[in-house]
Amino acid sequence: MSNNQIFKEMTEAIVDLDEDKAIELAKKAIKEKLNLLKVIEQGFAAGIRKVGELWEEGEYFLPELMLGAQIMQNCLDILIPHLQSGKDKLSLGTVVIATIEGDIHSIGKTIVSTMLRAYGFEVYDLGADVPAEKIIDVAIEKDADVIGISALLTTTMIGQKKIIDILKEKKLTNRFKVILGGAPVTNSWVEECDADGFAGNAVEAVKLVKSLLEK
Repeated sequence: MSNNQIFKEMTEAIVDLDEDKAIELAKKAIKEKLNLLKVIEQGFAAGIRKVGELWEEGEYFLPELMLGAQIMQNCLDILIPHLQSGKDKLSLGTVVIATIEGDIHSIGKTIVSTMLRAYGFEVYDLGADVPAEKIIDVAIEKDADVIGISALLTTTMIGQKKIIDILKEKKLTNRFKVILGGAPVTNSWVEECDADGFAGNAVEAVKLVKSLLEK
């Protein structure tokens, strides 16, 4: 079987939400010593991008998007340890992402994390209910390019602004792009916070991060 055929099967496994097939193909790629960067980009990531397109078109709904993202993540968990560090660089940039302190909602954020990984970003997902100071500390430690902060409650949105205020105090605003997410977030809130943008869903989040880092 040609590499292109294997990549096509990987793409189809993700689009068909066939986890067993996807994992079998990931293991096969390692066994056959295929170029794992191409496996991720031309095989599995192509699949999750198609899932994202189907979601945007209304063909797939949130459960399918979540399941596709989870299958993709499970395949990445198998493949990434086998990438040779240094020579094979899998990162378009580094993103630290978290749901802000006081807020335990994490489903949307988790999908965003997985989609960003699928597109080739290195992502540190700190989980939910994370203090602003910790998010910034990790961003500094990991030399992040982007900080993503989710808030699903209007009462916790102030934590998004707090992050930017701390960055200003520490004179670090030029070091990171800061993006916001969550149902109550609006353009006017982004402007008030002095953030770099917001995304209403995981597909938009990937586009936003890519556009910010291409500037």
